[in-house]
Amino acid sequence: MNQSGISSVRPSGRARDAMRKVTLEPGWAGHAEGSCLVRFGGTHVLCAASVIERVPPFLRNSGRGWVTAEYGMLPRSTHSRTDREAARGKQSGRTQEIQRLIGRSLRAVTDLEGFGERQITVDCDVLRADGGTRTAAITGGWVALHQAFGWLIGKGEIDETPLIGQVAAVSCGIYEGETVLDLDYAEDSACQADANFVLSGDGGLIEVQATAEDRPFAQSQFDELLALAKHGITGLCAQQRAAVG
Repeated sequence: MNQSGISSVRPSGRARDAMRKVTLEPGWAGHAEGSCLVRFGGTHVLCAASVIERVPPFLRNSGRGWVTAEYGMLPRSTHSRTDREAARGKQSGRTQEIQRLIGRSLRAVTDLEGFGERQITVDCDVLRADGGTRTAAITGGWVALHQAFGWLIGKGEIDETPLIGQVAAVSCGIYEGETVLDLDYAEDSACQADANFVLSGDGGLIEVQATAEDRPFAQSQFDELLALAKHGITGLCAQQRAAVG
C-alpha cells in the first residue's frame, strides 16, 4: 500500500477496502412487479421479481408464501460466447448452486407468513460479468423483492412489507498476499483464496462460502476478510435503502 492508500497490488489500483463503483437502479424492468439493475463495476445483473398467485405443492394450504430465485448468464456476458443452458437441455451445477444461494439469502430476511400463499420468483440475469455475479444478484435481488412487496401493498393485498431486514453480499479474497474487498475478474481468477459473504443489514451471518485456491489460509486472514465484508455490506445496505426510498 502506498502513502495515498492506493494498493500497489490490485490490478485496478483500488485500496484493499474499496468497492468498485456500485449502482442500484430500481424499476428498470417496467413489466415486472419489482426490478433492479445492479452494477458492481463491470458486472451488471438485471433482477426482476414476479408475483405468482400460487405456491409450490409442499406449501399448499399452509398459509405461507415462498421466495425463490433463478439465475442465468447471457451468452456474451463473458469474454467469449457460452451456449445458452436452455440449448444444452439442462442447467449447470454452478447455476443451480447460485440460484439456490440467492433464494436462501432472500428468504432469510422474509416473513413467509406475511404475504399469503404466493410465490415471488426473482430472476437474476447476468448481462455482463466481471466477477461477483452472485453477490451482485443477491444485493439487487433484495431491492427487486422489496419493490414486489410494495406492489402488493399498493394493490391492497397485504398491509405491510413482510421483509424483516436487509440482505446484501460481497466477495473478498487474498490476492498477492493481501486481503482485499470486492474481487473483480482479474483478481478472482488469480487469487490465493476467495470468499463470498452474505450478511443481514445488522451484520448477521447468513451464508459464507470460502475456498483456498492455493494453500490453506490462517484464521486471522479469514477474520480480515470478514471485517472487509462487513465494511462493504454496510455501504451496500445504505445504497439499498436509498434505492427503495
